[in-house]
Amino acid sequence: MAEQSGRNFKLIANDVADGYVAINPIFLKSFNAPNIKALYKALEHRQNEVRSEPFPYNDTPMIRKRNIRLQRLYSSLLIIRNYAREKNIPMF
Repeated sequence: MAEQSGRNFKLIANDVADGYVAINPIFLKSFNAPNIKALYKALEHRQNEVRSEPFPYNDTPMIRKRNIRLQRLYSSLLIIRNYAREKNIPMF
């Protein structure tokens, strides 16, 4: 289920976390409802992975990097939720 119609959602989630891909409504237009759900799940999974990594105490650049990753993932999830609500796609 990680890959449908030629898209690997786990890799997209990693790229979002690293800042290579930006999620926005224009990006989401090419996705159908099941793909949007799969992307959402992959982003949630990646967010949980980042949160479960050991916290880098006394290492300010690593803390900043971790927080930026979490911020990118959270904002992407929020954009997808709002896009799905607009398009009447049930997410849950």
